[in-house]
Amino acid sequence: MNCRVVVEAAIPVYDVKTPDEAVRIAISKTGEMLNPDLNYVEINMGSRTSPSGEELPPAFIAADEALVALELEMTVFNVEREEHASRIARKEIGQRLENIPLAVLDVEILEEDEDEDAETDAEADTDDADEEDDSDDVLPEFEDLID
Repeated sequence: MNCRVVVEAAIPVYDVKTPDEAVRIAISKTGEMLNPDLNYVEINMGSRTSPSGEELPPAFIAADEALVALELEMTVFNVEREEHASRIARKEIGQRLENIPLAVLDVEILEEDEDEDAETDAEADTDDADEEDDSDDVLPEFEDLID
């Protein structure tokens, strides 16, 4: 199973005046920390809302310092379940973004291609044929014993 994981990161930025400037610097800073090892991670502006539901800018500025909410998206391949995918994404991203708080926002299961399904079916057919050949060494099925 393959999953698309979205992780929120709180990136500190210093010496900024506007939210737009803070966001640009945070994206650049995050890109430098992730590249070249994780160049497949997509970096997007995060979204924030007030308790009343009002849309807020992704950066909070106080005393020329900002905390910027960014969303980092990556695809995790060959996982057993969604929780496994989120752990892998947090670990991979967290190793490059030291001392940056991370939270998993979303885990989406990706649909597998038909080609992959056909390969899996072919492998299953091969496994079935192997099992039939080994039937002399295996106990009979329960239904066969009843008949």
